[in-house]
Amino acid sequence: LNETALKEDLKFYFMNPCEKYRARRQIPWKLALQILKILMVTTQLIFFGLSNQLVVSFKEENTIAFKHLFLKGYSGVDEDDYSCSIYTQQHAYDSIFYVINQYKELKNISLGTLGYEHEGSGLKICKQQYKKGTMLPSSDTLNIDVSTETECIFFKPQELAGKKAELKLNSSFFNLEFYRLIQVEISFKLKGIALQTIHARELPDCYAFQNTITFNNRAHSGKIKIYFDSDTDIQECKDWHVFGSVLQKNTQYILAFDGFVILSCFASLILCTRSIVLALRLQKRFVNYFFEKYKRHVCHADRLEFINGWYVLVIISDVMTIIGSILKMEIKAKNLTSYDVCSILLGTSTLLVWVGVIRYLGYFQTYNVLILTMQASLPKVLRFCCCAGMIYLGYTFCGWIVLGPYHEKFEDLNTVAECLFSLVNGDDMFATFAQIQQKSTLVWVFSRLYLYSFISLFIYMILSLFIALITDSYDTIKKYQESGFPVTDLHEFLKDHGSVGYRKERTSVPFICCC
Repeated sequence: LNETALKEDLKFYFMNPCEKYRARRQIPWKLALQILKILMVTTQLIFFGLSNQLVVSFKEENTIAFKHLFLKGYSGVDEDDYSCSIYTQQHAYDSIFYVINQYKELKNISLGTLGYEHEGSGLKICKQQYKKGTMLPSSDTLNIDVSTETECIFFKPQELAGKKAELKLNSSFFNLEFYRLIQVEISFKLKGIALQTIHARELPDCYAFQNTITFNNRAHSGKIKIYFDSDTDIQECKDWHVFGSVLQKNTQYILAFDGFVILSCFASLILCTRSIVLALRLQKRFVNYFFEKYKRHVCHADRLEFINGWYVLVIISDVMTIIGSILKMEIKAKNLTSYDVCSILLGTSTLLVWVGVIRYLGYFQTYNVLILTMQASLPKVLRFCCCAGMIYLGYTFCGWIVLGPYHEKFEDLNTVAECLFSLVNGDDMFATFAQIQQKSTLVWVFSRLYLYSFISLFIYMILSLFIALITDSYDTIKKYQESGFPVTDLHEFLKDHGSVGYRKERTSVPFICCC
């Protein structure tokens, strides 16, 4: 009697939702809830994405506006990883004083909703230079102390129009000795308000822009690179009043929808956690019974049959959605500004939700091939990638140290790794060959041997073997589907057990199961 009850429970556990309904008239609540959750989570993500687009565009447009406002002669396009460059001492002085003057006249020239942070803030200028020394390039003479010193000067917004600021501007601080100057850094903080969100029926955000302009003369090559960096921080508006019932109602509707998403995910979390707990109990019953009857332990593969990885995936997705939805509600109510954390949580949870759809497609044999092939090939693919990764790292380090001084794509390790990965995928090959500088014949010849060997090895051999591993697993799964999968102890235990006790007339089947 105990064996029959155990077999019936095991048989029922491994049924799909529609078979469970036909066997015990158990309504597939989890299936219906997951379908509803997919629609709700995706809708929520779209709403948040549209709102986040406004934030991103406001940041980017303000950064472009700052470059045009504070960088003299800015063309509108960055030269490389820096914004622009200067080549004479006069241009250096003009560019520095141009920033100061533009900061002073900000309210009169800016088109945006910008202002100074507060009365205590202002413009800070620091110069870093080597200590005193002499340099005579014509006679190859150098006498310099390589230890550095930093001097700073500070301008408050209200001081810039007075005599105190004029005295500072005429001080010896601005007598730059370029042969020992390392860099000049100008930093200031501005505040702004994004009003475009009102047109999208959202409450406005308040922003703080920490801007830094760096005149980089570390190379002492006759070219000073000017870098502009703007660190944007979204802050809570301390005192705001927005009138209009449409804005308030729209915010309330979205908050109510987010609350409903949280309830749905919480219900899904409870159901999936309950299923895992029941599965572990059933596993324990089977393991104990099997040991008592056959005097041997159940294999590891059969134990894993009880752990439904899809439920674990759903639980992780639900937890991330609940946390992300709470953050989104706080952001919508303007109590928090953690856009990045919220976007990571909601984006990852939506990804996991859509990946979870594969579980229900897996009930059909024709759609189950992808899942089974991935499961079968994953261990072999991981072992293969470990071996191929060693060769890849070797090429990465070699290319960085040899080709780095002669090719911009090999200047640092991260860029080298990205360049080689693009070559494996057949991207940008000609440009990689053509951009190598021909200053050294030996390095040029080595670059050809390096690139040809890497491309030949990875595309014609390693990539082909990688595909062959997956193809072999696919062929194995197809054979199993035709002739049957290998029988384990669990399958053997259930093989002789029929499902007569569960079969009922197939009437009033739910619409989901009909589909």
